[in-house]
Amino acid sequence: MSRRPWAHRISVTAVSAAVSTAALATLTVPAHAADTADTTAPANGTTATASATAAKVDYGAWQRDCQTVMDQALPYLKARIADARPGEKQAIVFDIDNTTLQTDLGFSIPQAANKPVLNVAQYAQAHGVSLFFVTARPGIIEEPTEWNLEYDGYQVSGLYVRGFLDLFKDVAAYKTAQRADIESHGYTIIANIGNSATDLSGGHAEKTFKLPDYDGQLS
Repeated sequence: MSRRPWAHRISVTAVSAAVSTAALATLTVPAHAADTADTTAPANGTTATASATAAKVDYGAWQRDCQTVMDQALPYLKARIADARPGEKQAIVFDIDNTTLQTDLGFSIPQAANKPVLNVAQYAQAHGVSLFFVTARPGIIEEPTEWNLEYDGYQVSGLYVRGFLDLFKDVAAYKTAQRADIESHGYTIIANIGNSATDLSGGHAEKTFKLPDYDGQLS
């Protein structure tokens, strides 16, 4: 986990050198059944998902699908934040690629924020909620990643990236362990937001919200 004051010294060039994802204006996706909400609520809360079906997904369709999920998340968060227990340290955990940042669709340097998610994050941070970011990105790009998040308007209370030994671990287990670590510092994770099952499985969050990944076509 990191929280460092060097962010404003990192150049856009450093971000460009560190980020190796491909620029895609559109993504062709095989026809498939719609992402649907999980009808079996996990012990720690209900997972909300996008509900759109598309044979071809472009930037606009992806943004609409993300907005659908965030339209479910925001009312929950408003109610949960208002119902904070005395002394409770509330937190939200986010994935990064195709969750908080646009990675595969709408690519740019620095990577632009995923606006529907940013809007929810900014509401939460304005109401005292700490934002943590748990990513499968390697530690070598930790600093430009944190700079990029803060440049886009996220207040980073903590960023978890994979160290060398983490690269050999199951991604879902790695991310679960990071959420457990956040809880060990006294935080209540009121929501966990990501676009992959590996972002959300394993518990350690009161409620989870799944953004579209179109059968794994988005990282």
